[in-house]
Amino acid sequence: MGELTDKIKGNVNEAMGKIKQHSEDAETRDKGEVQEAKGKAEQLKGKVKGLLGDDI
Repeated sequence: MGELTDKIKGNVNEAMGKIKQHSEDAETRDKGEVQEAKGKAEQLKGKVKGLLGDDI
């Protein structure tokens, strides 16, 4: 995947995670925190690919 794809996926996961964290269900809130963290990691991955190139 390319830099842009990783950044987009990261943004979507982060946003969906934040939405889930507003649920009344504790399990859904926990899943939202995990999904938000995953999104942040994907965004970082995209930034690194941008700096080093998509060949990594």
